[in-house]
Amino acid sequence: MSAQFSSRIRQAWEATTRPDRAAILIAFVYGAVELLRASGRKVPSSGLFGFFFLLACAYAVFRLVVIVRRHLLWSLRNRLLVAYIFIAVVPILLLLTIGFISSSIVFSQLGAHVLNRDVQTRLSRLEGLADALMLASPAGGQDFPDAGADATRTTAAVSSLLTAQAKDLPGLAVRWQTGRELLPAAEQPGPAPSEGAADPARNSNLRFTGLYQEGDKLFLRSVLARNPSRDAPVVTLSVPLSVELLERLAPQLGVIQVIVMEPVDDFATTPAKNEFRYKRDDRTFRSVARVSTTARNLPPPTRWWDREVTGFSSLEATALEMDGARQTRVPVLASFSARPSRLSSELFSSIGDLSNLQFDFLLVIAALFLLLEAGALYVGVRMTQSITGSVADLYRATEHVKAGDFTYRIRSDRKDQLGELGKSFNAMTVSVASAISDQRRRERLENELAIAQEVQRQLFPRELPRLPGLELAALCRAAATVSGDYYDFIPLGKTELGFIIADIAGKGIAAALLMASLQAALRGQFLEKGSASRSTAEVVRRLNRHLVFASPEDRYATLFFAVYDSSSRVLRYTNAGHLPPFCFCNGSVTKLEEGGTVVGLFDECDYEQGEVTIAPGSLLMAYTDGLVEPENAYGEEFGLKRLMAEVLRHRQARLETIAGSVVGAVEDWAGTPERSDDMTIVLASVT
Repeated sequence: MSAQFSSRIRQAWEATTRPDRAAILIAFVYGAVELLRASGRKVPSSGLFGFFFLLACAYAVFRLVVIVRRHLLWSLRNRLLVAYIFIAVVPILLLLTIGFISSSIVFSQLGAHVLNRDVQTRLSRLEGLADALMLASPAGGQDFPDAGADATRTTAAVSSLLTAQAKDLPGLAVRWQTGRELLPAAEQPGPAPSEGAADPARNSNLRFTGLYQEGDKLFLRSVLARNPSRDAPVVTLSVPLSVELLERLAPQLGVIQVIVMEPVDDFATTPAKNEFRYKRDDRTFRSVARVSTTARNLPPPTRWWDREVTGFSSLEATALEMDGARQTRVPVLASFSARPSRLSSELFSSIGDLSNLQFDFLLVIAALFLLLEAGALYVGVRMTQSITGSVADLYRATEHVKAGDFTYRIRSDRKDQLGELGKSFNAMTVSVASAISDQRRRERLENELAIAQEVQRQLFPRELPRLPGLELAALCRAAATVSGDYYDFIPLGKTELGFIIADIAGKGIAAALLMASLQAALRGQFLEKGSASRSTAEVVRRLNRHLVFASPEDRYATLFFAVYDSSSRVLRYTNAGHLPPFCFCNGSVTKLEEGGTVVGLFDECDYEQGEVTIAPGSLLMAYTDGLVEPENAYGEEFGLKRLMAEVLRHRQARLETIAGSVVGAVEDWAGTPERSDDMTIVLASVT
């Protein structure tokens, strides 16, 4: 087991690249450094090791992405899924995210609006109470009692009004004083009320209504002076921003928390624990107190989407500076939680029962869209399955083809391009199978041709015989793998040599087989006693009878057979329809034409024997029609004259050189690498 595990570890290590190994080494070094640091030892440049470890981690993530992409996205199905995710799912998620963020912002702003509106509503009530108290008070207004101390000097209406408002304004306090300087904004000729407060321009009174901060305490306050004189009576109504008041504010909201702020001169000072700092414009503020509800909880959600929303709101309070001489505007931060259902009911409360109708209509539209999306999803899945199924069928088919099974067919009844692709693959498989079958037949034929070529090579003389006073050379260039031309030399004694050149009708294996039969028949004649004395005409006559009975009717051959006696320099020959050889002697040319018709066509044929005495220095040339019939690009044959001129041009060269030059000249004349016929030349020089 351990050997197998170590083998897997070794294979995994060998599969890694140099950067992989470097990243692994860095991870091990960093781990060792962290162990040393954990044991209390100081490691120099530990930050540098951490930096390199981050680089190694980034590289590991990159490699992991590459590996996952390589393996996960290999199949077309996974690629289509990823494409659909980026094309459809990701935009939908982005839209849902934008909708979620937008709805959170909208409901947060709506909650802030509800909270601000409720605060302003209570400030408006304080302002109305101040007006009522001022109207109901005596002209002087001195020694007017607080609301909770003595209400006997107030009118019954004002007393009942204070009692009614005390429930929504817990801790309501009323104070009568004199002096316009008691106004928080007395230095202003006409202080602008906060939003929602009564317009001070409606009478000659001077007033202030808003949030007022004293130290870490925050109040809802309304201050009203009877007239602009400095000793005018001033009534002040204050409600502390306490837990009891927050419990009554904005019942649509959940938990509410208010943070009381004060300006701080040095922003660079270290904040205290749980201290919150806030910078606005060029001033910095810090938290000095927090007021939060304790008995309020969010109602349970009405639907699955009715999630908790958290919002923030910023109010403005008027506070005195630390020296008590200047006033400043201090932000008051409020946070809250809410349910979208409660806020939306507040938003649609103005249209009454119609809100449910609109919401139901929205649900119907959403359900319709959901059905359409489900239908689109079903269609997309079906189309994807059809695509991936066709590709999977093609892949399985290619695996069968790779294994050598060309009988496998793809079943496809589809009428689209994928179906046609499967049919095309089936047709291609049939074509490939047919081509492979043809290739195998061709290979067998080539093997047979190679064997025939080797057999034919054995039929040609391996080495030329030696005869006193006679030099020989021969060259055969086949047009195909095997040749239909034939030449041979047969020693008949110490001074006699028989040789033959033949041209079998046709090319290829059939001609080669007829050539082998011709050679066997020729050599078989000279195995009999006294055969050397036979005339060349008798030898050719016997060859003719053999070919007539041993070959098809359309097979024949032209041949030239001769016997040369070096002692008498006499050449006996018979030409059976072959191109007449030439004997070049002392500037004259003699054609060797005596003989008869071709062999292999007619049974009873008479052949004649010719004799010629070969003088010393003579050159005998026998050839086949493949040396005179090739045509150039203009359709002109090489011809006999050019052949003789080429031989005479190289008359003084070696016979092998003459043969090679003649064949090369003919090939250059034709100008094509393919030969139209076999080329054979036999040369004999008498010395």
